[in-house]
Amino acid sequence: MANPIVLRWTRFPRGLQTLAQCLTASAAVVLLTYGGFVLQINLLTISLLYLLIVMAVASLLGFWQASFTSLLAVLLLDYFFEPPIFSFEVENSGIFIALVTFEVIALAISRYHGREMRVAREATIQRAGMEQLYELSRSSLLLDLRQPPGPQLAVLIHRIFDVRAVALFDMNLSRQDRMGDWDTGEEDVAKECFLLDASRDDLSTQTWQRILRAGPGPVGALVVRGKLSPLVVDALASLAAIAIDRYQWFEKEEKSEIAKKSEQLRATVMDALAHELKTPLTAVQTASSGLLGLGGLTEPQYNLVTLINGEAVRLNELCTRMLKAAKLDEKQAGLETDDVNLHDLVSEVLTEHPADPKRNGIQIAIEDPSMTVHADRGLFAMILAQYIDNARKYSTAGTPITIAARASHSEVLISVHNFGSTIRIEDRERIFERFYRSPGSKDAAPGTGIGLSVARKAAEAHHGHVWVISDDKEGTTFFLSLPMDARRTH
Repeated sequence: MANPIVLRWTRFPRGLQTLAQCLTASAAVVLLTYGGFVLQINLLTISLLYLLIVMAVASLLGFWQASFTSLLAVLLLDYFFEPPIFSFEVENSGIFIALVTFEVIALAISRYHGREMRVAREATIQRAGMEQLYELSRSSLLLDLRQPPGPQLAVLIHRIFDVRAVALFDMNLSRQDRMGDWDTGEEDVAKECFLLDASRDDLSTQTWQRILRAGPGPVGALVVRGKLSPLVVDALASLAAIAIDRYQWFEKEEKSEIAKKSEQLRATVMDALAHELKTPLTAVQTASSGLLGLGGLTEPQYNLVTLINGEAVRLNELCTRMLKAAKLDEKQAGLETDDVNLHDLVSEVLTEHPADPKRNGIQIAIEDPSMTVHADRGLFAMILAQYIDNARKYSTAGTPITIAARASHSEVLISVHNFGSTIRIEDRERIFERFYRSPGSKDAAPGTGIGLSVARKAAEAHHGHVWVISDDKEGTTFFLSLPMDARRTH
């Protein structure tokens, strides 16, 4: 902590401070002179006492005040204690040399002693600043991250550093918090500092402005008014930036956790519904198949039963996908891997999912008919079926759908291409999330937003990847990349 005597002078302007300090030192020298003259103290003793006063002034007030005191002491020493007294005349050259020597010694002592005391005061101030910074860093770790950090930080800085005023602007929350005494017109001082993107120091008012930076860009601004060192202010700004950054990350993590729990709840409900629907759908499918097998139906009856049977099959497949996705999410799907021939699997999927040839023709472009991949046949077929179903739903009538595959030394790349509605760049990753449907495709074709998420989970189970590219001219292509030996490790 700075010397209390020095602190008492800080309420005056610097020029008046120096004058008042010199007058105080002069009064001390005059009192000593009066006492020494009355008590008839000898020249050597009074010289040493003058020297002690000069050292005290150098310690408490500074070099220039001590220099003035030493000059006054030499004059009084010559006038009151060196014969002839009551005169500045010096008869003996030895005495003159002694007085000059006294002045030189007094100035040297003042110089060195003042410097040492100044260094000691600065070290004390820095040590106090470090202790305050440590207390702030410890307190900032205990901030309530569910509340905005600005008000909490402003209170801590104002209390710990005992500054006159604090203002903090949080860019993420677009709010400014203030503590202490601010003048009229300084309501948005921290916000203005942030907008100007400038860190400035005003020594006349002891106002320190800092931009708070965390990571690549600024996160806010801090303005402090009080007696602080620039190093402490910089460290203070760093701690405030870290606290704001921690709050932002906590907020993101909390939102992510809420979204995750919401997704888990929704997935649990959907999986439970899938389980419940399986039994009645099987009964409907069995009954419709039996009616078709019995025959004797009129044409309208036959068409209705065929429609019921087809939709029951489709709903049953949807429930199967949902249940499979649940197992993939829980990492409970035991892969039954085998060498799967790509050409045969594509033909099998197309046979099980026939399409209207008048709407889209299917082109198969597999560079090697004997190409195989080691994978779970059921999951692999489910991915292909989803890709083909997507291409049929969103393609333009009369345009071909192309299923292609090629191999490299480490992976097999399968793609399904169609011409039709395109997928926005911002949706190309999100369409693989469960229940998400692109705004541009919601009204184009019916869907649940489940199929592509299951496809991604199935690919990840094989250590593979799925992605899509889409362009008005080139069309839309869904890709599946699988390792040549796609085994799931347990």
